[in-house]
Amino acid sequence: MTAKKGGDSSTATTRKIYTSDKEMTPEYRKTLVQMMESQAYRELAAGQMFGYGLQYVPELKWVKFITWHIREEVEHYEAVCKMYKSFTGQSVEPMVNARLREKPVPFAQSWYELAMAQFLYDRGGFWQLREYEECSFLPYRECVQKIVKEEKGHQELGERIVVELSGTGRFDDVKQPMFEKWFKLGMLSFGRPATAGNKYAIEQGLKKRDSGEVMQDFLTDIKPAVKACGVRFPDPKAIGLEVPAGLDWSL
Repeated sequence: MTAKKGGDSSTATTRKIYTSDKEMTPEYRKTLVQMMESQAYRELAAGQMFGYGLQYVPELKWVKFITWHIREEVEHYEAVCKMYKSFTGQSVEPMVNARLREKPVPFAQSWYELAMAQFLYDRGGFWQLREYEECSFLPYRECVQKIVKEEKGHQELGERIVVELSGTGRFDDVKQPMFEKWFKLGMLSFGRPATAGNKYAIEQGLKKRDSGEVMQDFLTDIKPAVKACGVRFPDPKAIGLEVPAGLDWSL
């Protein structure tokens, strides 16, 4: 199956749409498997992080929200696991568990930090996922579209909580370093910009844009909340972030 990419019918290029591994090149298959493995890691990491943070949730209404969020992350992890098993014939769980042992996502140590994580880490993951909504591997596209639709239901809640808590003045001594910590993790969701892997994935229709372009959308999206919290964007080099030149950091 092929799909047209822009332009009129006389000049448009066509892009193959895959429903199985038939006719895939080894490089395409390898890239796709890496994408699935990374997505599985992010889904389970988020579930574990929010699960650990449940102990800090102060009110029943937020307990209900966080437990719903945990369940949703686990369901998304299960969906990726099933897709991976169907595609490769193997379980992705041993790889995910090994990666989590080697590179665990930090656990929030307070309600305020959990809200910051939900605002930035979860928001980063949402923007990253949207790049695969038109993936040329149809099962991955369908899986991502389902996850994105469900994630939209809680994208603004973490932001709302952290803005409200920041406004109390009780977190003035910790809000900037905590913001920088979770901002970095959110930005790392997109991967390194301008790499050969990025270029290949875009050419093959596995993703839509380079990581640097997604970083800009993420920055623009969170600017109102950044201003409302009274924090500032850090120097990316100071926190170990690789970003393209020309990003608009203005507040």
